[in-house]
Order: sequence, then structure tokens, then C-alpha cells
Amino acid sequence: MTSSLLAPPPAAAHGIPPVLAEVVRSGFVEGHHRGSLVLLAADGSVELALGDPAAPVYPRSANKPMQAAAMLRAGLELSGERLALAAASHSGEGFHLELVRTMLTEFGLQESALQTPADLPLDPVEAESYLAAGRVRDRVTMNCSGKHAAMIATSAANGWPLDSYLDPVHPLQRLVLEVVQEASGERVAHVGTDGCGAPLMALTLTGLARAFRTFVLAAPGTPERRVADAMRAHPEYVAGTRRPDTWLMREVPGVLSKMGAESVQAVALPDGRALAFKIDDGAPRAMGPVLARALELLGVDSPVVARIGEMPLLGGAERVGSIRAAF
Repeated sequence: MTSSLLAPPPAAAHGIPPVLAEVVRSGFVEGHHRGSLVLLAADGSVELALGDPAAPVYPRSANKPMQAAAMLRAGLELSGERLALAAASHSGEGFHLELVRTMLTEFGLQESALQTPADLPLDPVEAESYLAAGRVRDRVTMNCSGKHAAMIATSAANGWPLDSYLDPVHPLQRLVLEVVQEASGERVAHVGTDGCGAPLMALTLTGLARAFRTFVLAAPGTPERRVADAMRAHPEYVAGTRRPDTWLMREVPGVLSKMGAESVQAVALPDGRALAFKIDDGAPRAMGPVLARALELLGVDSPVVARIGEMPLLGGAERVGSIRAAF
């Protein structure tokens, strides 16, 4: 990386987060997306910090690799596509839903045991097809159903209560807390409730990046490495065929990538370089351009970076602008 690439934008005044992305329409900047971002060097040191990456945030689904590792520590036997789906925010494509149902059957569980809220497929294309077929919101269709199926299976295998598997004091959730803290190297700042109902552990962005670094550098055969390897080997089960996490893990060897709701993203490269960011307003449209620029600063050279960064703005069904990174 060159020093020119790492030159930060002007410091934010009065604690206002810096602009990470600009909304440019017809050559006019009509809006901004602010946030915080951190890049880690291969040795784990902070290479670049924008905004306040030392402030706790909810990583949302970017915590899922750590939740999956906790399940393996508890003795759950999962591998391959099934383990990838346990760490997934799946798109609700047919192969996702089929495997969730297969996993439940394999562990002798009923769909009614899932405590995910009924939902439509996360992917808009899948949601349109789903509704056009006359189907309604379902627990299996919710993007976290793979994780929940694995959580129930873990609880059943250990003789832990199934009806309270989402309680923060449940043995599984206490183990998740331990794994999150070990992987990130910091204490969880707050425990809340995620959109799927599972306990949600707050970390700093720096801690989140370090957690992903921990996973890619973990020794083979450890729960952390097994999760990372499954996600990287089966990225379509982690996200979906039209999702940047899938594209990135498919095209860049050894990369581990997971997004979270409210525009959180964490990525680690196999040599230990890592990044994490959050867009303050939670706008997902800013994620691709910010992620692409962060990957560029980390030295990732692949055509998929440009694909991830492409976010056009339309006017009259024609392209009239774009959202672009501003750092």
C-alpha cells in the first residue's frame, strides 16, 4: 500500500463521522453517507482509522461466524454447506431453504421449533418470485434460519432447553459470548436483541476486524478455522448468488467476508489483513462502494472489486449518476 492511498480525508469536526460515500446525480453531489472504518495490517496493527472505530457497534450478522464457532465448541457436528449455512444470512433461494429443512430433518427437529420471525426471502428477486407463487412469510424463509436450525440442534445435542435457546443466559448463548470476546480480544460492550431474536453482542469495529483476522489465522481443525473454511468453500450458502459476500469469497482466494444489517461489513484476507466498517445511517446502497474502496486500500487486485463497487443511480430508467466512496 502506498502512503497516498492511505491519506485520510479531513478530520471530522465536532465528532461528526466522516463522509464515507457520496451520492452523485447528474454531476451534483446530492447526499452523503457517513460512518466509521478500520483497516488492519497483516500483523494486526491499525493501518487506517476513519471516524471512531473504537466505539462499540452492533455487528449484527457479521457476528455469525463467531456464533457458528461456539456451536462447534459445544459439540455440534456440522461441516461443508451445512456449516456455511449456520453462519449465513441466506438470500432465501431454493437451495438455501431446501438445506435448512434437510438439516432440521437430519437432527430430528420440526420447523415449528424455529424462533425466527416469519419473513420473505432477503433477496428482492427471490422475494418477488416467492410472492408470485402465492406463498406467504415463513420462518424457514427468514435469512437467519440456518443459524437458528444449528442453534436448536446444538441445544438438543447437549440436552439444553430448546424453548429458551435465544435467552442470553442459555448455555449456548453464554458460550457465544465467550467466543466473541476471545476472537475480538475485547469485552462485549452491550448485549441486545438482533432482528432474528438472537442475542447480539456489541463490539468495536477494530474488535470485529480482529475477530475475522482470528478466524482466518486460526489453526486448521479449530472451530474458528472450520467455520472460516466452510464459508470460503461454500460462499453461495453464506449469502446468495446475487450477493457481494458470495462474489468476493468466490473470486479472491482465502478471503472471509460477512455483512450485517444496518450496513456493517467485516472482511479478512488470508495473511491477516482485515477491515470492518459501519455506515451510520444503515443505508445498504453505500456498502458496495465503501467495501470496494477499502479492499483497494488493502491491496486486493481483482475484477470483483469493481463489480462490488458499482452502485448506479437511475433517472428515467437511465443511469445518471452513482454512489462513490469518498476516502
